[in-house]
Amino acid sequence: MKNRIYKYIFHEFIRNFIVTLFAFAAVIWTIQAVNFLDLVTEDGHAFKIYIIYSFLTITKVLTKLIPFTFLIASIITILKLERDNELIVLWTSGLNKIFIVNLIFRISILMMFVQLLMATIINPKTLNISRTLLKNSELQFVPSLLKVKQFNDTLKGLTIFVENKKVNGTYENIFIKDEGRVLTQVSGGSSTIFAKSGYSTKDGKNLILFNGNIQTLDADGSVGIITFNKTTINLSGLSTKTTAEPKIQETSSMRIIQCMQEKNLYVKNCILGKSIETKKQHLTQNKIEFNRRFGMPIFIPLVALISCFLLLSRNEKKISGFYKYIFFFIGFAILVGSEITVRYSGTSLNHAAIYYLIPIGLIPFVYLSLIRTFKYENLN
Repeated sequence: MKNRIYKYIFHEFIRNFIVTLFAFAAVIWTIQAVNFLDLVTEDGHAFKIYIIYSFLTITKVLTKLIPFTFLIASIITILKLERDNELIVLWTSGLNKIFIVNLIFRISILMMFVQLLMATIINPKTLNISRTLLKNSELQFVPSLLKVKQFNDTLKGLTIFVENKKVNGTYENIFIKDEGRVLTQVSGGSSTIFAKSGYSTKDGKNLILFNGNIQTLDADGSVGIITFNKTTINLSGLSTKTTAEPKIQETSSMRIIQCMQEKNLYVKNCILGKSIETKKQHLTQNKIEFNRRFGMPIFIPLVALISCFLLLSRNEKKISGFYKYIFFFIGFAILVGSEITVRYSGTSLNHAAIYYLIPIGLIPFVYLSLIRTFKYENLN
């Protein structure tokens, strides 16, 4: 009998959790994907790269939302059981409320390990893949570089300026400053290109220029000038400045641990070869990221126990209608507080200890409070 009840409540919770999680994730991911359109419009990456990159970042959204979604799903599940009078049936049949608390707590332990898996392994891996995708991608759309009356330096070592764009798609007075020997097919050294007009090809990979000149600066300081009536510049094989090294969020947990132990200093965001102040900053960032990945999941069982206070009998109390808001606010405040405190957890060992001791210390306290409350409730 109990197993059937537990299975029913478990399925109700999982359904509410999944629906709530993906509802919030869909909204946030859509907004995030719109912001990523700059990869195409500003940086010239292909739409395929944009789509794959956007989908890979959804793990970051899911990882962030799991604790908050768990709180909402717990409250929704308990309120639904109460609204349908299913809890009354359970209490009158002799089922103790603490058994429901234990069930919700066990579910929270399961979600804690899911969050831990997402934060420590899956999320850094997918984010690192997305960064590698941008790093290995090439420029696909020349028109994204040609912005009227703007100096565009999306490509490292290359600056492009266009004075005007006609209705037929041609550009007027095109200026290109090649300081990094990017356009090797034009010149082997630093060069400046000016053209009176030009247009991009239909495939968006080539720039056709008319009536201009190329000024080259050789290693010996001499300047050469080449005039042309028509020339073609192929920009499709170039990479943009979005190809940065992996950020701390995209670094594997093992590398972060090795960096903190000074066993693998040759990775990005580590402390090798930098000033003392920079070393301290990078070490602090690594500690904060470590604590966020391994400490944040511990708060899930705490908010689960907080939501269990909704099981209290409160039909005769005047503020019974506000209980769901009160306990939601408490749980939400705990999650917000965890986000705030984790930012200081890397500054010292005491701050890190406080960050971990808050949930570890409050979980048994809240659980014993629930046992004591339900015990006296049964006596009444």
